[in-house]
Amino acid sequence: MSGPTQDPVAARDDAASDDTNGATAGVTATAPAREPRPWLERLGLAGIALVLGILFGGVSAASWVGGEPFLAVMAGIGCLMTVWVGMITLVRG
Repeated sequence: MSGPTQDPVAARDDAASDDTNGATAGVTATAPAREPRPWLERLGLAGIALVLGILFGGVSAASWVGGEPFLAVMAGIGCLMTVWVGMITLVRG
């Protein structure tokens, strides 16, 4: 028979005291300044998204022709989402 168990973190001497939200006491977090991506990086990421969108579209078309409607719909959704994120990358940066 074993005795009562202790929380291993609470038993440590160097354990930081936490508040109710889980943040370490005495530390203030500041968000770094957000800068837009350079245009070359935006175009590169959008190009990668376009290539992957074309691949998803190909999988969707092939699976539809092959009689797999569920896979076709899932690949079509993947195609739309990938192209959408590529467009957002161009617009938002």
